[in-house]
Amino acid sequence: MESIETQFQTSTEPFVLEDGSSLPGLTLAYELYGTVNEARDNVILVFHALTGSQHAAGVNPAVPGVGERWTEECQLGWWDGFVGPGRALDTDRFAVLCINYLGGCYGSTGPASENPVTGQPYGGAFPAITIDDIVDSQVWLLDRLGIDRLHAVTGASIGALMCLSLATRYPDRVDVVIPIAGGLEVTALQFIHNFEQTNAIINDPNFNGGDYYGGKSPDRGLALARMIGHKTFVSLAAMQERARSEVVDPHEASEYISIGHPIESYLWHQGQKFVARFDANSYLRLMEAWQGFDLLTSVGAESFEEALRACKDQSFMVFSIDSDVCFYPEEQERMMQVLKSAGVPARRITVHSEKGHDSFLLEPSLFAPHLRQTLEQPWGAA
Repeated sequence: MESIETQFQTSTEPFVLEDGSSLPGLTLAYELYGTVNEARDNVILVFHALTGSQHAAGVNPAVPGVGERWTEECQLGWWDGFVGPGRALDTDRFAVLCINYLGGCYGSTGPASENPVTGQPYGGAFPAITIDDIVDSQVWLLDRLGIDRLHAVTGASIGALMCLSLATRYPDRVDVVIPIAGGLEVTALQFIHNFEQTNAIINDPNFNGGDYYGGKSPDRGLALARMIGHKTFVSLAAMQERARSEVVDPHEASEYISIGHPIESYLWHQGQKFVARFDANSYLRLMEAWQGFDLLTSVGAESFEEALRACKDQSFMVFSIDSDVCFYPEEQERMMQVLKSAGVPARRITVHSEKGHDSFLLEPSLFAPHLRQTLEQPWGAA
């Protein structure tokens, strides 16, 4: 299995955010698989999901500056079954780029990073960011790497929202757009689940307004947030199946919580694993970016059809997962209707899986034929 190192791009120039505020500098952590060709037109940009990282493929034992947060769970690329020679994103043909989000905690500038003005972690002073800010920062990196136009962009979950932001706001910079298990907007159920998670973290006594670095971390709140969110990532059938194999010793629960069922044990285990590898402030900032996603406002359009007309020279492949309870298949069906109304060449594939939303992480064989065909033989005007 190939070993790979994270690379970094840093600027000391202010990075201006959508709301007019700015960061005094910017660092983005990224990994590149395969070789950029001479024409520099074979690059696929992959947007990771909410708590993913730049490490999409291969083995990376450590990332400078990340420390203990880079747990064993992080060391194998989260899309390793999809990216590599002969795989769906074939690195013999394409160069695959994945970047840790602005606001993240795996090497890019985020709340745990040192503020060069104060010499201390940003903490609660880290500004609010949007999906568009994250996309803009990645376009900044593309410019630094000399990549003017992408062959394709793809991403699942909130990564699908990033795809839409880039495709509509930078339509001349991408040919093929592949949103996986996403939607045109934030649904009411997502608002509810995300709001519950935000409250879980903020109400942890150790949160301290986000300034907890050097002291006790809001681990209980972050673990609870993960448990709330996790129930949307897997189907109930998959959760029951996993619960039989991932059982935590009841003594690991707090003194106030007694675990008496495998599903309780499974959820508790997910929360504890997550606390070890992620930062609560980053989770909040990325959750807020998801909550604030507004495609119409971003492009100044009155309808989704108007917003997506900018994509008429692109080719879209929309993926649904039939057991998804985070972005229900109805969201992708609606996206397809809008794309067709807007005159955008588009196809849709429904993946039949028992694993729910997380199928895009776990079952490359269900996605690979369609990804490969789309990337190698795009259709439409592009």
